[in-house]
Amino acid sequence: MTKEENEKRLAYLKNIVSNLPNKPGTYQYYDKEHTIIYVGKAKNLKNRVSSYFHKETDRFKTKVLVSKIYDITYTVVKSEEDALLIENQLIKQYQPRYNVLLKDGKTYPSICITNEYFPRIFSTRNINKRYGSFYGPYSHVGSMHAILEILKKLYKPRTCRYPITKEGIEQKKYKPCLEYHLGNCGAPCIGKQSYEDYQQNMAQARQILKGNTREVQRLMKAKMEECAAKLRFEEAEVYKQRYIALENFAAKSEIVSYTIADVDVFSIVNDDSKKNAFISYLHVTNGAINQSFTFEYKRKLDETDAELLNEAIPEIRERFKSTAKEIIVPFELDFHIKDAIFLIPQRGDKKRLLELSEMNAKQHKFDRLKQAEKLNPEQKQTRLMKELQDRLKLPKLPYQIECFDNSNISGTDAVAACVVFKGLKPSKKDYRKYNIKTVVGPDDYASMQEVVRRRYKRMVEEDAPLPNLIVTDGGKGQMEVVRKVIEDELKLEIPIAGLAKDDHHRTNELLYGFPPQTIGIPTKSELFKVLTQIQDEVHRVAITFHRDKRSKHQLHSELDDIRGIGPKTKEALIKQFKTVNRVKKADIQSLTEAIGASKSAIVYNYFHPNEDGTK
Repeated sequence: MTKEENEKRLAYLKNIVSNLPNKPGTYQYYDKEHTIIYVGKAKNLKNRVSSYFHKETDRFKTKVLVSKIYDITYTVVKSEEDALLIENQLIKQYQPRYNVLLKDGKTYPSICITNEYFPRIFSTRNINKRYGSFYGPYSHVGSMHAILEILKKLYKPRTCRYPITKEGIEQKKYKPCLEYHLGNCGAPCIGKQSYEDYQQNMAQARQILKGNTREVQRLMKAKMEECAAKLRFEEAEVYKQRYIALENFAAKSEIVSYTIADVDVFSIVNDDSKKNAFISYLHVTNGAINQSFTFEYKRKLDETDAELLNEAIPEIRERFKSTAKEIIVPFELDFHIKDAIFLIPQRGDKKRLLELSEMNAKQHKFDRLKQAEKLNPEQKQTRLMKELQDRLKLPKLPYQIECFDNSNISGTDAVAACVVFKGLKPSKKDYRKYNIKTVVGPDDYASMQEVVRRRYKRMVEEDAPLPNLIVTDGGKGQMEVVRKVIEDELKLEIPIAGLAKDDHHRTNELLYGFPPQTIGIPTKSELFKVLTQIQDEVHRVAITFHRDKRSKHQLHSELDDIRGIGPKTKEALIKQFKTVNRVKKADIQSLTEAIGASKSAIVYNYFHPNEDGTK
């Protein structure tokens, strides 16, 4: 599209916008092929639509949408409620490209009570309201099966699929099945259970599925007492068992407060990229949470949290057929729903409900993140590196991290190790081990300076890539001696961090900066665990290297210093003479018998120097 064509298009659209009414309604954007690409609602059509064409609009995706608009239509309505309904209907009908996308992932199961003469109760994923009443959907399948189990135990609905009719029962067309003989069905098909009794059970089952357990409990208790008063103790026992089962089921429900009769609760949590949002929905009836569901919404135009809730609340309420008069939300919204009020609780039971909803949304976000990271493990590493970069305010992503540690016993056999992590994974081929050469005695600071100096001086000379972050196994003192070498001597700019320990020698904080400051990373977080993993790895390498060196030192004997005498000859001498001292005192003949003439001469001359002092 040329500049002239674009200017002509914008002039046409702005002319439409200038003539829009200041009334509530819906608006539709069309592309070049006259396909609806966006549907929106507004309390004031003119103000809302004109906001898309302001030059100060800073949302990139909004600018992209505006560049695709070639025509605008609108519908004026009487109230915001009507606008919400029309918008929802149009979105479902046309599936516009730039509208918020609800990601279900799959169809969750519901519980169906059929419209048959003797209704059945079962779970299904296919919703067809011609066949019966549907309750759900249930995001937690285990909870649904628990409800089905309690309904089967309480009311024993039939499980057969025979089209049972009144005439068929009168004509005795049916025979009792195995479920009747097992006591799992009242056999209404042969008249063992009356139609009225069966329908009463179904009515109570519907109440339970709606969350009204208290009313059913009250009815059960009344029936039990009535039968007991009439001395029908067997019937009373049946009602008693039903009452107890229902009471146990209700006790497992999340009881909030019996004063909360009918409430919807919504909360929203964003993922780290803010491309997707997780909206949690709770429905509370008579103090018990009988529905809990979390939806994932994909942003198309960088919608705000308020805009997403504006879209989601009417859609979710319609999906669950909710008529709750109170809607709990985390913040103020700019629209209204007919016959319902929005509440932003500050304390009490309703505040706890909102916190519970947020917890559900966060858990869903966490689960989704774990699923994604299982499919793509590098995603987790990148996320943690980005978090570390943000925490330390590093100029670059800390892809290559190097960590140092010393090991010695009272200054003897002093060694050091350097481990390299790339992408938060150990790069063992880049590990380096160092024997301390210039330091005498147990001086950890001087040893650290020597190793760091040798490491990065060589890397500079070889033009090798320098690390993005150095981590010291120690606190402020270790960081300072490393800084002196890196910055003052070598004139390098490499960020330095330190892992400090508490009084119990447990790593409890990350230090960064000069003067070092504590970085607020929770010790139980994934990032802190990765940092301690780096620390443990360098400690392991240093200790192992030190032990190997110490073992060699301890196993060293004077025979190892004799040039021309190898391990096999040494073994033969020790086998024959048992100790080095006896080898020293042995004559040439004894030595020759043990290791031969040539080798015996070397050993004898070593321990018996000539008059000139040579060996």
